[in-house]
Amino acid sequence: MWQALRSELHPAGVEVVTVALDTGGADAARPWIEAARPEHPSLIDAAHVSDELLGFVNVPNAVWIDEEGVLTRPAHPAHVQGSGFADSPVPEGLPPRIHDMLVEVKKIPNHSDVYLGALRDWAQRGSASPWALSPAEVVARSQPRPPGHAEAAACFELGQHLWRQGQRDAAVAWFREAHRLQPDNWTYKRQAWTLATTKEGEASDLIQGPTDLYDGNWLDDVRAAGAENYYIAFE
Repeated sequence: MWQALRSELHPAGVEVVTVALDTGGADAARPWIEAARPEHPSLIDAAHVSDELLGFVNVPNAVWIDEEGVLTRPAHPAHVQGSGFADSPVPEGLPPRIHDMLVEVKKIPNHSDVYLGALRDWAQRGSASPWALSPAEVVARSQPRPPGHAEAAACFELGQHLWRQGQRDAAVAWFREAHRLQPDNWTYKRQAWTLATTKEGEASDLIQGPTDLYDGNWLDDVRAAGAENYYIAFE
């Protein structure tokens, strides 16, 4: 989908840059990138630096950057197409957890039409587009950075380092602390859950189900927060 968007908008001077957030690095992210065969830059952020610098808290998230390198949109949900499950019935006979996950996915609002319209308008009109924000508006809309969120970023970084060193038990303690300090940061949660539940030899686990290591998991946490709150509306 990102390749199709890039092909559409590139003639107007827009470049799409996709970034895979995955502590597993190239080995974890490469199969997905190679399958997509992108013509645009496709990067791998194995340290979640873009989380810290740009305020990403879920995927897909994006920022808009103009020709001068200035943000015209701070971090926001970036959906360019709706979920394939939104208008389809949940199949019968699925394992209960997968069935319940698809039920919750169907409840997540779809703002892709609004987002695509805004992107196309910005591509054509640049700073004259009503979707392009002034620097003051970007600052006003940017997520606040309370001390707890800065501590969460440090805890998550420590967890990643320890996990890569093979110190899994020590890493989990820091991941849990990051979750406690910033419970609405889904990238911190989903990364830790995926590391814990992905089977040996598999690229990634998308179910992110319950384990003894963490208090939460994708399905239960989405239910607790409300699927309608999983992404904020694009305005």
